[in-house]
Amino acid sequence: MDLPQIEYFLAVVDHRGVNAAASALGVAQPTISQAIRKLERELGAALFHRIGRGVVLTSAGYALVGPARRILRDVVAAEGALVDAAGRPRGRLDIVAIPGFSAGPAARLIGEFRRAYPEVFIRIGDLRDEAAVATLLADGDCEIAVCHLPLPDAAGLSVLELGVQEWWLAFPPGAPVPPDDPLPLAALPDLPLVTVPRGGSQAGEIGQALEEAGRTVRAAAVVQSREARVPFVLAGVGGTFLERSLAEAARERGAVVRAVAPRISRAYGFVYDDAGLSPAGRAFVRLAASAG
Repeated sequence: MDLPQIEYFLAVVDHRGVNAAASALGVAQPTISQAIRKLERELGAALFHRIGRGVVLTSAGYALVGPARRILRDVVAAEGALVDAAGRPRGRLDIVAIPGFSAGPAARLIGEFRRAYPEVFIRIGDLRDEAAVATLLADGDCEIAVCHLPLPDAAGLSVLELGVQEWWLAFPPGAPVPPDDPLPLAALPDLPLVTVPRGGSQAGEIGQALEEAGRTVRAAAVVQSREARVPFVLAGVGGTFLERSLAEAARERGAVVRAVAPRISRAYGFVYDDAGLSPAGRAFVRLAASAG
């Protein structure tokens, strides 16, 4: 196994396909395909299922992702340490974050970080299952997880609270929504909602708030992708609960947006293994702590 093989493997994982990985890296598609096949022969296991023009990780592929990210971080950090005479961190920082964070607080924080440390490459992945945070950190899939707090099973991990995430309601343009802002949940209009499959702590909190207000959800559509909620709302399919930063962006695109009462919110922050942080990861945590 050599470094280019690891880089190509992770590029295919991150870009969900060989063609997209080749475009991102600026290399020919056959170069990546041949490197992946060679790596699979060396390891004696298939890393991807080939499905049409796409790929899906096998169990062996999943097992390799974390160690591969650690190797790449260590190599890039070691190279950077030799080059940067000023002592500023270089290399790569892998983060997973809850939906909504990347569209709001992360952009500002990462912008400030990049101005201070322009040689650090940052990858932000979606955190779909907060119950997997401890495993993702232990396996090396990321250095820092941005998730809701408190986090169960965080024993031995460090936590830095950053703020509070709030959920608002967004409705299709022109929807007959009461002018109240915030909108009492008890006065929620009888409009169908676009929802996502249950599975996050926030979904439980929203459901509980609606139940306490004596309202039930009439689903217009259930979408697997959280990113699809805003287009569905703008297309008139129904309303939806959105993280505040996403709701504010949806308002600029024409959606009717209301804060809600009682407020639905939860603290969020960084969870990380302090002993396992790279220099870049340590600098990012330090910057976030000073910004808060």
